[in-house]
Amino acid sequence: MARIVMKFGGTSVADLDRIKNVARHVKREVDAGHEVAVVVSAMSGKTNELVGWVQNMPKVSGANHSIYDAREYDAVVASGEQVTSGLLAIALQAMGINARSWQGWQIPIRTDNAHGAARILDIDGEDMIRRMKEGQVAVVAGFQGLGPDNRVATLGRGGSDTSAVAIAAAVKADRCDIYTDVDGVYTTDPRIEPKARRLKKIAFEEMLEMASLGAKVLQVRSVELAMVFKVRTFVRSSFEDPDAPGMGDLLNPPGTLICDEEEIVEQEVVTGIAYAKDEAQISLRRLADRPGVSAAIFGPLAENHINVDMIVQNISEDGSKTDMTFTVPSGDVEKALRVLGENKEKIGYDVVQSESGLVKVSVIGIGMRSHAGVAATAFRALAEKGINIKAITTSEIKISILIDGPYAELAVRTLHSCYGLDKS
Repeated sequence: MARIVMKFGGTSVADLDRIKNVARHVKREVDAGHEVAVVVSAMSGKTNELVGWVQNMPKVSGANHSIYDAREYDAVVASGEQVTSGLLAIALQAMGINARSWQGWQIPIRTDNAHGAARILDIDGEDMIRRMKEGQVAVVAGFQGLGPDNRVATLGRGGSDTSAVAIAAAVKADRCDIYTDVDGVYTTDPRIEPKARRLKKIAFEEMLEMASLGAKVLQVRSVELAMVFKVRTFVRSSFEDPDAPGMGDLLNPPGTLICDEEEIVEQEVVTGIAYAKDEAQISLRRLADRPGVSAAIFGPLAENHINVDMIVQNISEDGSKTDMTFTVPSGDVEKALRVLGENKEKIGYDVVQSESGLVKVSVIGIGMRSHAGVAATAFRALAEKGINIKAITTSEIKISILIDGPYAELAVRTLHSCYGLDKS
């Protein structure tokens, strides 16, 4: 017998038939004698609908602005998960399973006060553990918790993944199964490279890089939590037959296991290729090369919640001037340029230039730590395809390359092939 947390995303609970199918997955684990908790997202499209209602309400009410209270935003958008948890509990009860729905505040899941993008601070899992031991299935509304102001607080897009991993850590679950519309984590996006392979296992660090660099399988924060608390996490498909052979395998269910590096016996040099579209590059020319200039640039950007990624600095021959180039999401370019303009005198740059429509392609693998020439292989392969590199950043297990947008798919396929990821 094991203790399992199962999480189902929006596409998995998109309608009543799919919720019934989810109930079958849960019943399989209950019938096997496991203690089970379930975390659910809102039905597919429902969160977008609720967000749209909130955003349009000020205009409908006759206000000359689109500003709204973030606490009320959370009160509205958190209702989607509440509906799903109740419906799934009813479906399970109809199958003869002792199930009860829970909202974030009932557990409680304690968060900070950043409404709309709250972070989990603490979960008291004792009551859930007691009920699970008694045979009750806890159906928890994901994406939400209770802020210090005793109001519901939501965790940001993809927050149900984080809810599931955090609850798994709190109840000391043997594993956390993330059910979604894909059957695992692939070496790259199968829509771009049909030869992409599903990975049997991937290390926490690799998954964290892939999630932060464009892979949409899991929310970054959920992978961080899984790594910190050593929560063995499986990515699985909810659309497979719940009663198919192997679906109830406790140790090796179908899907991809995200686990500690020590569990992976045969480590590949490169595990996967990730990409992120809609990147933009901003360059500040002829800056004075002096202490504090970087803080003058990136401090105001951070204060305005602009995420800066790749940073490249070039110093002139005499060492008196420097150019600073960095990337931001394309949607933040205008905001970033405005902030830089407001701080031009303090920063001391001569001219600012920007370019949108770029793509960041990343090569990821823990095997890079002990293998030389990984970067050279990538650069050579891209050069042979005539792909120009605009910027490069590296870490111990990652190489990120900035290129022009039209070359994105060619670059992904080229890198996937040159590291042998398309071979079974």
